[in-house]
Amino acid sequence: MLSIDPISLSERDNYKFLIGSIIPRPIAFVTTLSNEGVLNGAPFSYFNIVSSNPPMISLSIQRSSGRQKDTARNIIESKQFVVHIVDEQNVEKINKTAANLPPDESEIELAGLTLADSVKISVPGVKEAKIRMECSLEYSLELGGTDSIGCDFIIGKVVQFHIEKDIYENGRIDPSGLAAVSRLAGNNYAKIGEIFEIERPK
Repeated sequence: MLSIDPISLSERDNYKFLIGSIIPRPIAFVTTLSNEGVLNGAPFSYFNIVSSNPPMISLSIQRSSGRQKDTARNIIESKQFVVHIVDEQNVEKINKTAANLPPDESEIELAGLTLADSVKISVPGVKEAKIRMECSLEYSLELGGTDSIGCDFIIGKVVQFHIEKDIYENGRIDPSGLAAVSRLAGNNYAKIGEIFEIERPK
């Protein structure tokens, strides 16, 4: 087995080890509003659950040469955002939003996504997602980096769930109906695949 000190590696090599090892990763499509009223949309796979009481999720938004991404800046300034689950039906359109656009251009328009009004926050979501979560900023933290900040770590509190009726029954979400996709390394994604059950020990 190889044993490697990450300090001896470049940032890019550490990145490749992490995204190749920590798989599959759920993908959040995040919409935010700038101070100028431009709706931004971008996918992130450094994304997970933080807590269920209250319901909270996390996003780690990587910087490039210390430069903060539009999504992180918009969340920190407005304290609101919407997280959507990426699935087999919307992944092609969501992938288009990963393009590097100027801050005054909307990825939502580029991808041809349809706006959906939020109930408790001013940031709209998109109708193409079977699940979306309206979030308020709970906490933000600047992390990492040797010469400059490496990422903005965002914790958001879910203030409203929107779930497609067809995939919801008796308080549970049907994983096959949701058909979420996950991120691997490179240009690779994965579907849910075979589902199996293991009973937890008493």
